[in-house]
Amino acid sequence: MFRHGVKAGIAIAIGYAPVALTFGLLAKSTGLSIIETTLMSIIVFAGAAQYISLNLISLGTGAFEIIFTTFILNIRHFLMSASLNEKVEHDALWKKALYAFGITDETFSVAAMKEGTVSASYMFGLIFISYSSWVVNSAIGHVVGAYLPENVQLSLSVALYAMFVGLLVPAIKTEQKALWLAISSGLINCILLLWLHVPKGWAIVISTILSAIFVQWAMERRKETTYAQ
Repeated sequence: MFRHGVKAGIAIAIGYAPVALTFGLLAKSTGLSIIETTLMSIIVFAGAAQYISLNLISLGTGAFEIIFTTFILNIRHFLMSASLNEKVEHDALWKKALYAFGITDETFSVAAMKEGTVSASYMFGLIFISYSSWVVNSAIGHVVGAYLPENVQLSLSVALYAMFVGLLVPAIKTEQKALWLAISSGLINCILLLWLHVPKGWAIVISTILSAIFVQWAMERRKETTYAQ
């Protein structure tokens, strides 16, 4: 079953390659060493969290704010793990804890769509190929970045913001909530930074939480009003 997991994860590994390479390039332009870049991919293994961490690091944000922000960003993993636990075969807790580390949006989707139950060996194979691609290509991206001209390396910092815009636009097209989240979090962040002079790291954390609460509350109120009519 390990072999079947590896086979199922090949497509994920191929998809991770360009994203991980870009992460390595941006990590180099942010000032991270190859050891720091590779360790982040080894320990964190979460694309969106690692990208936003680079942004926070470039802003000089403190460690606690970075950890808290990425925790909020990855809180969906609790739901994915709980859902997948209903599908996996009964196994030792340490095995489940080990492969739970490798659950991402992509590995979860592949495992969840597999017919029948999912074994630990299948999960280990699926995660092994995906994880290896992410870590190795992150390191390669950093090495390649070291040989780029200095002006190109400096311009890569703009690519980080372009990537976030690229993630936001498709989400806005499919769900209106994403647009209101972006607008409200941006406004709250501006108020916290410009008028209340809250440190950048905490401004991001607070604006993220408040905008999520406000937009969800507004959506629920809108539903209640619609049903009442």
